[in-house]
Amino acid sequence: MAPRTRRRTRATIAMLALAATGLAMTAAGTPASAEPGGPTMLDPKLAVRTAATGLVSPTGLAFLGDDDMFVIEKTTGRVQRVVDGAVADTPLDLAVNFGSERGLLGIALHPRFPANPGVYLYWTESTTGADTSVLSETPLLGNRVDRFVWNGSTLTFDRNLIRIRAVQEDAGQPARANHNGGVITFGRDRKLYIFTGDLGRRGQLQNLTCGPTADCPGPIVPDDQFGGPKPDSAHLSGVVLRLNDDGSTPITNPFFRAGAALGGEAGATVQKIFSYGHRNGFGMTVDPDTGNVWMQENGDDSFSELNRLEPGMNGGWIQIAGPVARIGQFKEIETTFGGQNLQQLRWPPSNIADSPWQALRRLFMLPGAHYSDPEFSWKWEVAPGGMGFLDSRRLGPQFEGDLFMGAATGALNGGYLFRFNLTGNGRQIAVDDPRLKDRVADNLAKHDITESESLLVGRDFGAVTDIETDPDGNLAVLSLTDGKVYTIHRR
Repeated sequence: MAPRTRRRTRATIAMLALAATGLAMTAAGTPASAEPGGPTMLDPKLAVRTAATGLVSPTGLAFLGDDDMFVIEKTTGRVQRVVDGAVADTPLDLAVNFGSERGLLGIALHPRFPANPGVYLYWTESTTGADTSVLSETPLLGNRVDRFVWNGSTLTFDRNLIRIRAVQEDAGQPARANHNGGVITFGRDRKLYIFTGDLGRRGQLQNLTCGPTADCPGPIVPDDQFGGPKPDSAHLSGVVLRLNDDGSTPITNPFFRAGAALGGEAGATVQKIFSYGHRNGFGMTVDPDTGNVWMQENGDDSFSELNRLEPGMNGGWIQIAGPVARIGQFKEIETTFGGQNLQQLRWPPSNIADSPWQALRRLFMLPGAHYSDPEFSWKWEVAPGGMGFLDSRRLGPQFEGDLFMGAATGALNGGYLFRFNLTGNGRQIAVDDPRLKDRVADNLAKHDITESESLLVGRDFGAVTDIETDPDGNLAVLSLTDGKVYTIHRR
């Protein structure tokens, strides 16, 4: 399908970027806030109001109609139906393991909903039959994506699509439960895209061909006590999966033939992969103009990323974070700042390559794979969160088709809201600030705004887990820390 041609011209983009830069620097005295102490918009044409309250650790939303939505809650396992701004009922309550970054994490409605009443959920299963934060109380493949059926009042289990690794109790290391990813979305191709983080794995899908060892080529080292480094079902991590709506594997997937040639359990999992070499992230969305899938990726202490996913893409992690030309900065920051262990002990940052050529040569390349630099990145981690495109002119034509991204913490601007304009073909981030011509914000420290001032459109949203266009054409922003849905609207 040909993309819709509604992107602005480069000249218009430049004028808007200049205006945004000035507003970000001068409008602090006249913000448009939802409530005292709440989030504010820095563009005087935009305001924010509270659209829903009373939510507990909300992580995703899906609109059923005007003032009618599902909101999922990370720690309770509940799918809440929110009507006219308040929780009306609970159509489903799952027993979740919500330790660390686990829990009820992702929701997507079938593209033909409600004619097809499928509601898809990504969640971490509890082995106790009740909600728990005890890290050991989940199966090895405790992250799961299931389809439920909506009958107008309840959600009923229909089928499991896939089970994904959850346990991180590696031998000789403390138990962890982070980097579960969990965002899911249907593409314009009506395929379900599922992101799972690296789960602390150090195998082939983390670009360690020989496993967690500095000596490669050389003896193959198991990823952990459960096997690896080959990508079997227990080591399918740091990937975006692409499945049919019934959980089967599309034959059009980029590694379908490679997986068939590999055979066995590892081959079957490879067939499901759309892209790999990712660390972790909390936001994935589809461009309504082009159908391209975009995903943010969190760094450890360096190089947060914004990626346009391509079939067969290798994002480079753990050998590369940020543009490969910046490999020296990646290694310098990760070996001198913070924990200096990439949140894992089996492959230290001292192993990072000393040159772009060396890093690229080390990548684990499935047949047909290709490496891609991020479309935009930050030198120091800015902790990206939920993201979404505005598929509407309701806020004004200058905002139509723009990409909005929130923060995963309140450490920067109380929870920033960034706005990105895309180039006419929808493949790159358009910039006007000359400091961003290389598509890297060279900020000066972790959670620092330097070189992102022109991107800042809102602040004090807390940890943002989802951004959607609502049925009225406004922008809905879900805040985990505030337990609220905010609506960004035109004054």
